[in-house]
Parts: sequence; structure tokens; C-alpha cells
Amino acid sequence: MSEIRTTSDRGGVVLDRRHIPPSFTDPNRPDRVMRAYRSLLRFYSAVSNVRLPAAGPAVVERGIAVRVVEKTAEALGVVSLTLRSCAGTELPRWHPGSHIDVTLPSGTVRQYSLCGDPDDRLTYRIAVRWIDGGTASTEIHDDVREGSILSIRGPRNAFPFADPRLAKADIDNIAFVAGGIGITALLPMIRHAHRSGLDWTLTYFGRNAATLPFLTELAATDRNRIRVLTTERNGRPDPAELLADVRAGSSIYYCGPPRLHEAFRAFLPETGAAGLHFERFSAPPVVGGEPFRIRLARTGTDIEVAADQSALSAVRATRPGTAYSCQQGFCGTCRVKVLDGAVESRGTARFLDEPDTMLLCTDRAQEGQVVVDL
Repeated sequence: MSEIRTTSDRGGVVLDRRHIPPSFTDPNRPDRVMRAYRSLLRFYSAVSNVRLPAAGPAVVERGIAVRVVEKTAEALGVVSLTLRSCAGTELPRWHPGSHIDVTLPSGTVRQYSLCGDPDDRLTYRIAVRWIDGGTASTEIHDDVREGSILSIRGPRNAFPFADPRLAKADIDNIAFVAGGIGITALLPMIRHAHRSGLDWTLTYFGRNAATLPFLTELAATDRNRIRVLTTERNGRPDPAELLADVRAGSSIYYCGPPRLHEAFRAFLPETGAAGLHFERFSAPPVVGGEPFRIRLARTGTDIEVAADQSALSAVRATRPGTAYSCQQGFCGTCRVKVLDGAVESRGTARFLDEPDTMLLCTDRAQEGQVVVDL
């Protein structure tokens, strides 16, 4: 059968689908039974939420105690943790692109992408790269061991992968682009694409092969679809090189350094790609910010926040122990009470826009100064 290439009208789902076979009685018309079957399949996929909405993550209130049952070195400076419910019960279902909130023994909270198998209801897997000065990564690498008890919330999904059967326009293939630890968000998507028989490619880049986690696991899917670029051999990659495998009709899923997001968007028209989906794993750059002052009421300390700096970054330079997690305005960990001053809310989750509060990672003062309860 000849191929028909399809995409979503929102420009982001990649899939391969076939023409409906011709009717036996009239070869110039599509078979009515197969056409009805395809319509039924689309309807079933829609009502069963196979395609996950590209909306903010849902609030999950229930905490789950989990035990670390396996800790594995996946690459230089990267370890994975396999987590199992302490109660021995199944863990909540999840879809590729999901993450969980992890509370460490110290009380520190961070978000980590689930990089295991969604069909495994008994365990979750996350992977963490050690970061110099990173309190959570240092605790996980140095202190968390097999047998350690952690608390998790979720899963949530702010980076959904859509099922191919719901595409409505022309898409040729899925182009995955991962930078270093960004592979954790894409790994379940790649596994799903491979199992579903989709046309996909992966461009995976980092400092060197020793620092890239899950290379062996990826090669076991289809090594011929994977291109590895390292700065040691290829130099620092630019969008043209990273998107070299992208052709007209491709849908791109990217997880990597934030500095490349805008460059990708600028280069996208050159590729003819159908759309770009991405997730950040570090703080986004501040856009259109104005400098302001934040006063810590408990100590009377005044802190200057630069136009291109977040309040969280400025406050942590003085108070390194200030709680934070996502750095993108959707988890609420860094929310503080505002005692004086108007706040410009920039968070991505509207439920966090409570009166007289401020998300240090994204929000800014409207009139030059804000006083917070710190």
C-alpha cells in the first residue's frame, strides 16, 4: 500500500498512516468499512485520552512513599534510581513525557522525568546528573542509596507525546533531539515510537560519549536511527547540524539546553518541519524583564534583581537554602508571601496565582520593589 503522511492541525504530532484500501465494487472509491473503522479508531483514541492535551501539569496532592530498589551508574556523573512503592502497591499510570516531584530525605524537592517503561506499574525510574553546587543532585549521588526512602508526587505531564492515529495533516517522521540528561524525557517517547512502528530519528549530543546516559539501551531499539554528536569530536553543535535529519513534514521533540530553544525556533522555517515540542530541564532565560529590588522582611535585607535575572537566583546568592524546584513557575515550591508591593505573575500554572504571593523563579515586581516574608 502507498503511504499517506499525516500531522496534527496543531503542528506537532508525527506519525505514519496508510491509505484506506479501495472498495471491491468501485476501485476508485475508498472502502466504506475501512473508512468507518478509521473514524471509530479516531473517536476511541480521543475519548480514551490517547492524545494527551498540551496543557499545564495537573495538581497531584497525594504523596507516595517509595523505596530505592536499584541505583545504577548510567554514565559519567549520571545515576538512575529505580523506585518501588513501600506499600507494595501499583504506582499511578503515566505517559511518555511525564515527571514526578521527588522529596529527598533532606526535604529538598525536585522534578525528574520518568525514563522507565509506562507499562511497568510496579516501579518508576528517574536519572540524575551531578551538578557542581547542586544540592539535590549531590544528595542523590552521595547520600541516597538502595533502601533509602523517598516521597514522590505525581506523575504530571507538561511535555505530552501524542499518538499518531489522531493526526489530521501531513507528517513524515518524528525527529527527537536530546542534549545530555535531556534524554530522560525523550526515552519513553522513543520506545513508544519504535514499538508503534513509527518513522523516527534521534540526534543525541553532549560533551563526549562517556557522559551520555542510556546509549546502550537506545542502541537496542535501532542504532541505525540514532546519530550521536559530541563536542570533543564535532565541536559545539548549532541548530543546522542538530536538525540535519529533519525534513519537511517532520515533528520535532527537543529536550536540551535552553540556549538552543530560540535558535531552533528561528531555524525551523528552513527545515519545513511541522512543529517543535520542547521541555526545559533548567531555568528559562528572563525575557522583557526590568530590574527591581526585593526586600527580605525578616532580616531587612535588600537584594537587587537584574533585568535578566530571576528573583530566585538573586535571593539564593544571599540565602542558598531558599527552597525551589522546577524554576519554571509550575510547582509552587518557591512561592512566598508578599507583604508589600505589586507582583507581575509569570508562572505557567494559573492555580499558583494566589493574591499576595510570589513565585521567586518567575514573578517580578511591578513597581520597582516588593517585600516578601523571608
